[in-house]
Amino acid sequence: METAKLLKLGNGFSVPNVQELAKHTLAEVPARYICSDQDPVIIGASVIDQRVPTIDLQNLLSPEPGNCRKLELDNLHSACKEWGFFQLVNHGVDTLLVENVKSEIEKFFNLPMNDKAKYGQKEGDAEGFGQHLVQSDDQRLDWADLFFKVTLPHHTRKPYLFPELHIPLRETLESYSSEMNKLAMILFDMMEKALQVVETKIMKRLVIGLTPHSDFGGLTILLHVNEVEGLQIRKEGKWISVKPLPNAFVVNIGDVLEILTNGIYRSIEHRATINSAKKRLSIATFHDPKPESEIGPISSLVTLLGHCPVKPTSVGMSS
Repeated sequence: METAKLLKLGNGFSVPNVQELAKHTLAEVPARYICSDQDPVIIGASVIDQRVPTIDLQNLLSPEPGNCRKLELDNLHSACKEWGFFQLVNHGVDTLLVENVKSEIEKFFNLPMNDKAKYGQKEGDAEGFGQHLVQSDDQRLDWADLFFKVTLPHHTRKPYLFPELHIPLRETLESYSSEMNKLAMILFDMMEKALQVVETKIMKRLVIGLTPHSDFGGLTILLHVNEVEGLQIRKEGKWISVKPLPNAFVVNIGDVLEILTNGIYRSIEHRATINSAKKRLSIATFHDPKPESEIGPISSLVTLLGHCPVKPTSVGMSS
């Protein structure tokens, strides 16, 4: 077997490229990729028979009088409280743009390793192509290659990364990130209405656009590039697979929103599992706090509950 190419990642540690490893028949999985303390992976029919809620944005935004909008707002509130996850349909994002971003991301990951390495993570920086936050030579690793990049606000973009992408990918990501930002702002508005928050647009003021992967963040919007399942969420002690719906986004609440909502909305543990026969490819848009923000529960929600079960926290650049 050929030796898999090594990637020198953000903190200076070299690890094998997973795509290169997966090209070969491995007698055994390298020890660094085995997480022995994880619960067994649940697949197919053995998964508990529950489905992640589906939210229809068209109903949420309906101008028609009647109960349609209120019912969908109640559904959103319940999904955020009980699940921390939901699938969003009729979201209004152009289908052609969604298909283009899927295609361009797939093309990127199918590039030769030497071409992808041009966008590799630099020392001390999580952005770029590589692995997620490699901090030591003996750290357990995810069986995944990742490409992190900040797209919004514009002034935070790395001059050696986003502007250097090939034009079709760069222009498509430009349009897609703008649409995801608009979509997130609509969802924040709807959540404030569902929570009956007195202070308007407070969630909008506390978040910015895409950032490197962190479950700490505010809101994540996930697009499945292919139909390979792998995302699982933990509910009531059991893992539930998320079966992606056609032309839908999977949305999940992050730790920051749990803090802002005083624990009313929940940030739920989740994981990505491996399919031994097919690769899984997805695009996650992270809407996270502004660096150095002070995050605490919204005042009216503290008044509503009569107590504050979550503690305020500071958000640093390392979060």
